[in-house]
Amino acid sequence: MVDVVQWNLGPLPRKERVFRGQDPLQMNFSDEQLRQRFRFGRESIEFISDLLRDDLQSATARCTALSVEEQVMMSLRFFASGSHLHVIGDTMGHDKATVSRVLTKFTDALIAKRDQFIKWPCTPDKLSEAKNGFFEKAGFPNVIGCVDGTHVRIQAPADDEPSFVNRKGFHSVNVQGICDHNCLFTNVSANWPGSCHDAHVFKTSAVGIHLQNQYTSIEQGAVLGDSGYPCRPFLLTPFRQPIEQKEQNFNKAHISTRCTIERTFGIWKQRFRLLKTGIRMRPDRACKFIVACAILHNIAMMLKEPIIANDDIPEEQPMIQPYIGQQDGRGIRNHYATNFFS
Repeated sequence: MVDVVQWNLGPLPRKERVFRGQDPLQMNFSDEQLRQRFRFGRESIEFISDLLRDDLQSATARCTALSVEEQVMMSLRFFASGSHLHVIGDTMGHDKATVSRVLTKFTDALIAKRDQFIKWPCTPDKLSEAKNGFFEKAGFPNVIGCVDGTHVRIQAPADDEPSFVNRKGFHSVNVQGICDHNCLFTNVSANWPGSCHDAHVFKTSAVGIHLQNQYTSIEQGAVLGDSGYPCRPFLLTPFRQPIEQKEQNFNKAHISTRCTIERTFGIWKQRFRLLKTGIRMRPDRACKFIVACAILHNIAMMLKEPIIANDDIPEEQPMIQPYIGQQDGRGIRNHYATNFFS
């Protein structure tokens, strides 16, 4: 009787374990089959394994030690499917505790390399590249990023539970993302509970503080945000009640450009189902998983996603004229509308 209970509740028997004792990448899976299961093809999985090899390599020579590839694919399977840990364990041939340890190790190692893949455009070349890329989308000049917030569902936490209830009535983390014209994250902040407003998240984020403290002139560029954000010289929002044609043109170009962040969130959540089904973890661990998914999104975009050119879009944006006037968000916004959308 005891043996039957262990058979039903324990890990899969050795002969049914999918990756136990062999290199998962040497199995007869096509790239398409790998992407269905892990969201990455063979070369990308090898890239991630090599990237984290020094951090994930086991110090023991025991035959039961997990290979780097096993740890990477176990973690990717969790992010891609959003399944329970015991389901991932049954699929990969390990118990729930092992999956949990691997996830922690993988996530910490990946987040330690965050700055290699999530980069704010600071150099003149990167700023120029971002401005030109956004201008090609809808003719909106001088844009260096698009910002928005999205909610990732989590389980109700034991501590400070009410603050994690968002305006839609479920528990979440309010995640701020800023993207470039290629749908790559240039900033991700996953530190605030669901009840926090997007404007507060931006104001207290590292990028928000940087832009506030370092802004000196219009030539530095601006981030586009929706009407939930305050209009600032470095953060442009739409006209709430556009009357003149230039204001309507401004809003139209603004929306067409800003939708890049919405598309980025869409691709991100479609790729990693964990972000859609919800994270059944305490908030601090959930936030780490969210950041890890953002890093993996950038890796996937850089390695696999093609850039589609559009010949109908202007190739060069206009010269940004120096602005002499009231240094506030509304003054800067009026300057854009008058000079570029009249």
